[in-house]
Amino acid sequence: MNLVNGGSMSNESNDILFVNFNQDCTSLAVGTKTGYRLYTINSLEKLQETFSCEREIEDICIVERLFSSSLIAIVSIANPRKLRVYHFKKGTEICNYCYSNTVLSVRLNRNRLVVCLEERIDIHNISDMKVIHTIRDIPSNPKGLCALSVDNEKSYLAYPGSSQVGEVQIFDTINLRPITMIPAHDSPLSAIAFDWHGSKLATASEKGTVIRVFSVPQGKRLFEFRRGIKRNATIYSLSFSPDALFLSASSNLETIHIFRLDIPRERPQEDNQSWMSYFNKAVQSAVTYLPTQASEVLTQDRAFATVNVPNSALNHRNICALNYIQKNLRLLMASADGYFYMFEVNVNEGGICKLLTQSSIHVPSPNIFNNSLGKEVVSNLNNHQISADNSLANNSCNLQSLPDNSSDINKNNESD
Repeated sequence: MNLVNGGSMSNESNDILFVNFNQDCTSLAVGTKTGYRLYTINSLEKLQETFSCEREIEDICIVERLFSSSLIAIVSIANPRKLRVYHFKKGTEICNYCYSNTVLSVRLNRNRLVVCLEERIDIHNISDMKVIHTIRDIPSNPKGLCALSVDNEKSYLAYPGSSQVGEVQIFDTINLRPITMIPAHDSPLSAIAFDWHGSKLATASEKGTVIRVFSVPQGKRLFEFRRGIKRNATIYSLSFSPDALFLSASSNLETIHIFRLDIPRERPQEDNQSWMSYFNKAVQSAVTYLPTQASEVLTQDRAFATVNVPNSALNHRNICALNYIQKNLRLLMASADGYFYMFEVNVNEGGICKLLTQSSIHVPSPNIFNNSLGKEVVSNLNNHQISADNSLANNSCNLQSLPDNSSDINKNNESD
């Protein structure tokens, strides 16, 4: 989450400019005014700092890591049109690109690297970093809102199809063709997210009261959840659990909602029906006679579990993710207040989630910082530049610097 272009929530209390989880939520990247840091979320449910580059590459507003590999993509405030990709462990640059406008967001999976500008999206082949397709003249997207599925076979890209209403355009980045347009909301989009398999897409509008889930690529509405009725909210993040059974939604308000994506089951007929069963039947019958908006409120599902945002994180932007650690579902939250939080989610009972750990991501560990490596990276970054505007064909990427672990990057995709 880019905290510079993210909205009105200020971040004057510390130097954090960007926070985001990697594709499988096992790593956290933090961009700061003095550099960037990488953390690992280990099996002991603790946040461990694994790499730090400070005081040499400054004002990092985007830092994206490819799974747990050594490939990093960064953008700085000083050079907002320049994307730099390098092997951070070796300290060697892979390549860099200059664009015609500010880079607003970057997305990675094992096949593609996607760069989102306000009115254009460039798709790179991850194996050689060449631009293989450009989506031009997209509706104005000043926040760089987009999502890239992490599945190797379903490498779908989602981005706003309109700046006036909540339409979502789905694009196949493997076969390089549009798939479908989903009319998700009446208001412009605020957040979108794929599940881990690329078969579901969650959406939220700028009103932030309703969360919807659609099938991909069919575009059929599968679920509709009500976050609230009285107050609108700015949705910061949406995230599916690995099994796509749960969906989290964080916002500028004091509660994070976790929804359960259950297939509705028919309840057996009761001989001795309670007053509640009669009430439910009455509500269902009344729905058909009520206006559309009123009937939707009555039929939308509510949160299965909730997280009370800690007081220290209130009024700060955050990003959340769901992941299983030691077979236990956890909600992970990184906040612009400078802390990482982990909450326990009871998959059987739901309810209010318990805070398990809180770790600082504000102060770097002195034994992690490698000054000589930072200088080498800066030197490499300053010696190369590739224009993505007019001379993409002259790409001189250092392919030997690409991580060679086949588990990190699958180079044998036949569609490439």
